[in-house]
Amino acid sequence: MQLKNVIDSPCGLRFMLDELELQSGFARRWLLDSPMMTRDEEIAASYAVLHRFTDFIDRVEKTHLDTLLFKLQGLKDIRTTIRNLSQSAVLDDIELFEIKHLAILATDVAKLMEKHGMGGVVEIPALDGVITILDPDGMKIATFYIYDSYCAQLKDLRAQMRQHPDQQDDLLLQASELEEGVRRDLSVQLHPFAAAIEQAQIALAQIDVCLAKAMQMRQMGLSFPMLSNDGTSNYHCMFHPQVKVALAAHGREFQPVDITYGMQPTLITGANMGGKTVVLKTLTLCQLLFQFGFGIPAASAQIAVKDEIYFCIGDEQSVEKGLSSFAAEMKNIDAVIKASRMNKRLLALIDEPARTTNPTEGTALVTALLKVLTGSAVSLVMTTHYDIEPGEARCLRVKGIENGEMDYRLVEVQDGEVPHEALNIAQSLGIDSEWIGIARNLLESYPQP
Repeated sequence: MQLKNVIDSPCGLRFMLDELELQSGFARRWLLDSPMMTRDEEIAASYAVLHRFTDFIDRVEKTHLDTLLFKLQGLKDIRTTIRNLSQSAVLDDIELFEIKHLAILATDVAKLMEKHGMGGVVEIPALDGVITILDPDGMKIATFYIYDSYCAQLKDLRAQMRQHPDQQDDLLLQASELEEGVRRDLSVQLHPFAAAIEQAQIALAQIDVCLAKAMQMRQMGLSFPMLSNDGTSNYHCMFHPQVKVALAAHGREFQPVDITYGMQPTLITGANMGGKTVVLKTLTLCQLLFQFGFGIPAASAQIAVKDEIYFCIGDEQSVEKGLSSFAAEMKNIDAVIKASRMNKRLLALIDEPARTTNPTEGTALVTALLKVLTGSAVSLVMTTHYDIEPGEARCLRVKGIENGEMDYRLVEVQDGEVPHEALNIAQSLGIDSEWIGIARNLLESYPQP
């Protein structure tokens, strides 16, 4: 799975990508094409590199950082040109310029990285040979021209063209043939460098991405995660960056959450507006950020690697497939159940399943789902507004209304009973008092279980 396949997940991943200060369009395309990491060693190596970049931006002078960022703005997507070169095509002047420009850029960035103690953190192939071929006069200017020094005969023809304007047409034809010969010869000389040129382009994109990730970590207060080796994931003071920004715009603060989950199913209950959905969105976001090598929105985190991540949230009506919200939700959850039988490490985050059906059937479906996934290779975190028997599941509840204010912290409880706080929450929102009063009277008249 590539990053571009999950960028529009409702967990808020696109917000994180949009907030990255990438310098080049190619780096963004390279990042979107990057696959999700599923090996502990690969993830550890990725964060080791990111550590070096965060240290770099912390210690380097801003002018030096700005110089490097400015250089990276010159990175262009020349994959088509590189492919033509690798296939032994004769390159035109624009393609030869693109290769020369990249070679000079890669050399300049490599020197800057070396100067600031970052040499070898991202390996940039040496392209001095490419520059020698495309810059025979040693001008170190990122432009390209069929220089006279490439061909003595061409140099003479050009001199004749200047001296004999009346013979322009004939001489121009001869010069064009010689220039094409030069392009053919240059393409042959450059062909052995095709792989190194491609690697240099990717290395520059990686540097751009790592710098952007490092700057985002400092700007958003993100942390480096630890890898869990026992299947348990733990977050201390976890927050959702997008929600935090939205609350700050209204003068409010995001209340961080602590949560731990593992292979034992975790059931989260709580009143409406209790932040249960935000918890699931944040857990999904953190897992994806972790497996694509980003900083984690938490004071600290220990995260288990998963092969697949499922985020099932309500209201997933599919117009294209002709599915109702309930049908689409059932299909998504069914995919989780099927995947759980394929011996993969899965994370399933399911938000209030069966919310759109009647309470009797909804309760039965949620209870049955918990039974089906208990004991499987799935790390399940599920929210619900139904009172269900949790079985072997660990139960967490949003703390709820205290002193007239919502406390979003999660506390462990012994059963899956949902707190009845809807009327208190409605009252705190300033909802019509007559409506709330009648509802309270009706509630008190109902038989108590």
